[in-house]
Amino acid sequence: MKRKQSPAKAPSSAEVTTSNNQVSVQQLNELLSNGSGFYSLPTQHFNEVFPRIYIGNAFVAQNVMRLQRLGVTHILNAAEGSSFMHVNTNAEFYAGSGITYLGIKANDTEHFNLSAFFEEGADFIDKALAYKDGKGKVYVHCREGYSRSPTLVIAYLMLRHKMDVQTAVATVRHKREIGPNDGFLLQLCQLNEQLAREGKLKSK
Repeated sequence: MKRKQSPAKAPSSAEVTTSNNQVSVQQLNELLSNGSGFYSLPTQHFNEVFPRIYIGNAFVAQNVMRLQRLGVTHILNAAEGSSFMHVNTNAEFYAGSGITYLGIKANDTEHFNLSAFFEEGADFIDKALAYKDGKGKVYVHCREGYSRSPTLVIAYLMLRHKMDVQTAVATVRHKREIGPNDGFLLQLCQLNEQLAREGKLKSK
């Protein structure tokens, strides 16, 4: 599938730096596509992209019995809402299931500031994985498990595992076909620069 968004634009001022840690949206797109500019849609409803972290779609998110069979203890809905591009679940939806819920009302548009939720999402994933002495499993989803939810998981890997953005993107892409929009990729590039400045990334 060809990417829905327009090709990577000229670097913004946020991208033009002399830092060795500078990574562009175009470089991330190259990691996500097959080299010819083509992107694949997810072939599975969900994938385990990191130990006990699953990225998936709305179909599984709305099937409580399937989630319980998987052993999911926590749900992070990165697309909470009632419109066509959102998934209309909430804490009540999972009441009585033993599943802890967090909803983020994100839009899959280049102008949406998903980075405002990077820390909150990372905290929730941390708590999920620590649940019951490290036996928790977290299902992070949006509508398709393609743009919003992978972006939050990539940010988590950067914030909590000190991965640089290219390593984090490649780690998730290795396990699932993903394609965050260019605005989200730019926000991840900016997070990468910030963490590099603060000395919070593993040195290569």
